[in-house]
Amino acid sequence: MTIIEPHVERDYEPAPEQAARSGRAWKNRLFKGAMLFSMLVAFGTLAVLLVDIVITGWPALTGTLFTEAPSSLPEEAGARPAILATLYLGLVVLLLSVPIGVLTAIYLEEYANRERWWNKLIEVNIQNLAAVPSIVYGILGLAFIVRGIGIGRVVFAGALILTLVVLPTVVVASREAIRGVPDSIRQGAFALGATKWQVVWRQVLPAAIPGMATGSILALSRAVGETAPLLMVGATVYVAFNPTLFGEYTALPIQIYNWVRQPDPEFQTVAAAGAIVLLVIVLAMNAVAIFVRNRYRQKW
Repeated sequence: MTIIEPHVERDYEPAPEQAARSGRAWKNRLFKGAMLFSMLVAFGTLAVLLVDIVITGWPALTGTLFTEAPSSLPEEAGARPAILATLYLGLVVLLLSVPIGVLTAIYLEEYANRERWWNKLIEVNIQNLAAVPSIVYGILGLAFIVRGIGIGRVVFAGALILTLVVLPTVVVASREAIRGVPDSIRQGAFALGATKWQVVWRQVLPAAIPGMATGSILALSRAVGETAPLLMVGATVYVAFNPTLFGEYTALPIQIYNWVRQPDPEFQTVAAAGAIVLLVIVLAMNAVAIFVRNRYRQKW
C-alpha cells in the first residue's frame, strides 16, 4: 500500500537574499558598535576632565573664592568681581535676547510673507549668523559698539555683544517651538472669531513657551561661557572692585584664563576652583531648561 504524503510548501529563500540580509545585519552591528564606541569616548573624556577639575580645584573652593578680589597671592585670590560681572552679563543678555528673539520668531512664522525678498533675506541671515564664530562678533562689537557708538569697554557693551552671539539661537529655537503648535489650534480659534493677535497671544504663545524657554536658557548658558568676544570688547584680566553696568569689568572665564597663565602652580588650583563655579552655573541653567521642558511640554 502506497502512502501519499500531502504536499507541504516550505519557505525557501534564495541564497543571494540570505547573503544580503546577513550583510545588512553585520553592517547594523558595526554601525551600532561605532556609535557606542563614540559615545563611550565622548562621555569618558568628559568624565575624566570633570573628575580632574574637581580633584584639583576642591581645596581652593572656599569662601575666599566668592568674597575676595583677585590677588597676586594664590591663597588670597578670589573671584568676586568676576562672578558678579558674569551674573550681570547673563541678566542683561536674558533681558535683551529673549524679547527680541521671540518677537522676531513670531513675525517670521505668523505674519511674514515668505515670498517677499526681504523676509527671505532675513531668514538666510539668521541661519548664517548662527554659524559665525564668536570672535567675529567681538571684532564687530569693538568697531561699532565700543568705538563707533562710544559706549566704551563696560559691562553693557559686553552684554550687547553676547546678545548678538546668542540671538540667532534664540530665534531658531523659538521658531521651532511655534512650528510645533498644531495648525488645528489656530483654525479652531479663528473659527470662534478670534483675531490674528488673539490667536498668537492666547493660543500659540502659551503652547510654545516650553520650547522657547528651553532654547533661551541654553543660549544663555552658552553666553556665560564665552571668552573671545569679551576679550575684544575690553574685559580686563584684573579688576579688584565690584563691577557696575557702565563700568570696567572682568568675567569668570577670563579670570580663569588669567589664573592659568600664572607661573605659580598654586594658581592652577584656584583656576580649577573657578572652573567648578562656572560649571555649576552652566549646569544649573541646563537643569532649569530640562525642568521647564519636561514640566510644561504638551503632547498633541
